[in-house]
Amino acid sequence: MKLSQDQSFFFVGVAGSGMSAIAQYLAGKGFSVSGSDRKFSSADGDKVRAQLEAEGIKCFPQDGSGVNEKLTAIVVSTAIEESNPDLKRALELNVPRMHRSEMLAKISESTKTICVSGTSGKSTVTGMIWHILNDAKLSPSILSGAGLVTLEKQGKIGNGVAGTGEWLVAEADESDGTLVRYSPEIGVILNIGKDHKEISELQKIFAEFSHNVTSKNKTLIVNEADELAEAYSVNHLDDFGLESKCGIQGSDFRPEGYSITFRVHYRGELVKFKVPLPGHHNMMNALAAIAVAVRIGVPLRKCADALESFEGIHRRHQILGTFNGVTVVDDFAHNPAKIAASISAAQDFTEGRVIAYFQPHGFGPTRFLRNDLVASIAGALRKQDSVFFSEIYYAGGTVTRDISSGDLASDLKAKNVDAHFVADRSACGVEMAKFAKPGDTILVMGARDPSLSDFAKEVSKELA
Repeated sequence: MKLSQDQSFFFVGVAGSGMSAIAQYLAGKGFSVSGSDRKFSSADGDKVRAQLEAEGIKCFPQDGSGVNEKLTAIVVSTAIEESNPDLKRALELNVPRMHRSEMLAKISESTKTICVSGTSGKSTVTGMIWHILNDAKLSPSILSGAGLVTLEKQGKIGNGVAGTGEWLVAEADESDGTLVRYSPEIGVILNIGKDHKEISELQKIFAEFSHNVTSKNKTLIVNEADELAEAYSVNHLDDFGLESKCGIQGSDFRPEGYSITFRVHYRGELVKFKVPLPGHHNMMNALAAIAVAVRIGVPLRKCADALESFEGIHRRHQILGTFNGVTVVDDFAHNPAKIAASISAAQDFTEGRVIAYFQPHGFGPTRFLRNDLVASIAGALRKQDSVFFSEIYYAGGTVTRDISSGDLASDLKAKNVDAHFVADRSACGVEMAKFAKPGDTILVMGARDPSLSDFAKEVSKELA
């Protein structure tokens, strides 16, 4: 099936980050788009519903009422269960079903696409690329897993934009293996680390993605500072990293408060960059975005000018403010590499201690990553720092609850880390606020749970 503007699509779970981005893009391109979500019955869901409807997307309760026989297809994600009322209604009416990744693949076939992949940093790099191209007046489109702060300030969800230019910047997910469906004009591999799958499984997925790009003589850009990603390098001049053999070489990294500065070497040019985000990992994210932008034809100095005004991504090391001397940061970090990078970034600007908070998501993932999470947190925290846990986030369904966040805290205590477990999250927030002193930073980390941002704000109120 090829996409044409006389088609109509219904998204089940349309308020989800990945689904809402595609729905907004298609609506912006003139398609008839509708959808449903369980969130629409909540206060937070009402806000998202209003934002979607403002983009021309018709919203329905998740009871089958929005599904009709005239639909071209019903679009679902891996999270949608077979018992879903909309799916049942679509089956009764013989409406075809498409996976979210199939739709993204169809979209990428219809326009010049940049697919950003990797186990850490995808949303930030996707946002950075879009920001640079937009600043260069190229009117790019974007499909991201999280909203750009600049667009959120305009009242938008901020993760899906249908531009008028020829380029689409898309975040491509490896967690469910669907990355292999894409053959973009430019493919990016940021890094490869243990997350949802074992490294060996991830390597197979990235190898197939790499083949899809290079076999069609398209451009593959990799991070040569990441040992596993470097294995897929085809042309060093397209890559980025810290070595002189790379096309985009970063050096002289320095933290400056909540910002970072560094220099970029490219084809004889040496340009200083300042990015208003903390952490060495954000220098690497910026290098990836720069590598894509210059490959398209944006001058290096133009990239520097653009990134100096980049306001970041929702819940990607978002600094909420300083309250009675204590800074509160809200971050999406949830795998070992992201957690270590987030803690390190907070240490760069913190005068006192870093008080890390982590809410693991899912009993299976926590069990799978237990040893890696413990090693990552223990390795990142300094002697004066601490870590707090509340209980594992449970999203529903049948699961074996044979592990607790308390087990992570116990493992860390055995490594002489100051670790605390308070099962109730609200009570944990109160304890952290009491524990914190002026000059400290409380770093709230976790994924999947949409209420984590509210929790970070609650901690801020406890401090105020």
